[in-house]
Amino acid sequence: MSELVIKKNLGKRDIILFTVSAILLVDTLAATAAIGASSIFWWLFLGLFFFVPFALVSAELGCTYPEQGGIYAWVRDAFGGRWGCRVSWAYWVNTAIWMPAIFILFAGVATQLFWPQMRVVEQIGLGIALTWMAVGVNVVTLNVGKWVPNIGAIFKIVIFLAIIAGAIFHAAHNGLANPITFDSVRPRLSDSLQYIPAIIYGMLGFELISASSEEMRNPERDLPLSILVSGSIILALYISGTTAILAAIPAREIDLVEGLVDTLQLFFARLPMGEVLVAALGLAALYTFFSNGVTWAIGSNRAAAEAAEEGELPRAFALRSRRNTPVGAAVLMGITSTVILVLYGLMVHSNEDLFWSLFAFSGVIFLLPYIGMFLAFLQMRRVDGQRTRPFRVPGSDLAVQLMAVFCVAVLAGSIFLFVYTPGEGVQWPVLTGAVIALLLGELAIRWAESRRPVQD
Repeated sequence: MSELVIKKNLGKRDIILFTVSAILLVDTLAATAAIGASSIFWWLFLGLFFFVPFALVSAELGCTYPEQGGIYAWVRDAFGGRWGCRVSWAYWVNTAIWMPAIFILFAGVATQLFWPQMRVVEQIGLGIALTWMAVGVNVVTLNVGKWVPNIGAIFKIVIFLAIIAGAIFHAAHNGLANPITFDSVRPRLSDSLQYIPAIIYGMLGFELISASSEEMRNPERDLPLSILVSGSIILALYISGTTAILAAIPAREIDLVEGLVDTLQLFFARLPMGEVLVAALGLAALYTFFSNGVTWAIGSNRAAAEAAEEGELPRAFALRSRRNTPVGAAVLMGITSTVILVLYGLMVHSNEDLFWSLFAFSGVIFLLPYIGMFLAFLQMRRVDGQRTRPFRVPGSDLAVQLMAVFCVAVLAGSIFLFVYTPGEGVQWPVLTGAVIALLLGELAIRWAESRRPVQD
């Protein structure tokens, strides 16, 4: 191996900022606020019983098994190569589907701020251009590419803090757009079920940085603390940011694509230089949408490349540059995202429809690997319990098992709610798209197995 292969580019600061960039999603803030005041309850409840356990499990697996490939390697070691490969495929193809959704959101916000007459075909073209810019960032080394998510994380924190500050002043002068009381915060399942998966979606990603474990300087020492710090920042900003949007805009009027800009304009447009401030925050938000795509592509492309090098995905995914970056997986992701943007652009009539369709479609696939991750955690505790764990999830074995089973149930329920919307029924385009994506994965796995050299 060349020196570049083993160069340690990621320190504690990078891990914290990368994780904040991966999990803290400005783009789903409007979707969770659309639940209404009860979203505050769900952030607190799921934060305590899902987000914290997920962080603890990610910390234990990441520092106990610091293998390149992350979630793929954990599931492979627990259940064998084929299951690891299925997880890697779902991880990769979800990002290839989700990137078009995030770039359509980019186009929607850019339309609001700078180009009111942008047509759907132009939004699709912008999404394609952003896709290939993300591919380009993925094929440079991490000591360069890491700055895209690092800067994105800082911008996200600034945007969230600006929204929170704006909400405080807005509520002081205008009152609350939605009553935030004990009764209003109390959950009402009939109004919340459609959007609860968006909250779970917004909590995932602690494991992503572990796909680059070999490029960390000291994963055993840095991962647990980095997850603790980034998790605390993320949960606090999610709860405060959701509350801020609810303070400004009636829940029924929140637009899934344009809600962020509506909030910024409501808070700041009337201030001296307010339009400039709104434009600056909007530009920062646009950058975070791009950095989201880059962050997830970095992790999922490395996981897919690792699976391909093991002969469990087609060799095209294993193609690497001279700098050891996953150029094959990145280019294939760019092609897939481009095709999806074109096809979905022909099928829907508004950017909000397109965003939610792609978001739900990718969400089904996105949540599946995490079920495998929690089951792999339980399996490795059972068969490899004597291994030294630099960090260990606290609690008795029974308590830890119940915690993991509950998290699996939450993930399964969220998948169901992406596919079935109460009051509307089965979302057939979402279900059909997810099934086709998974079947293509099975074909890719079988193809790779058929090409694998026979072992003596």
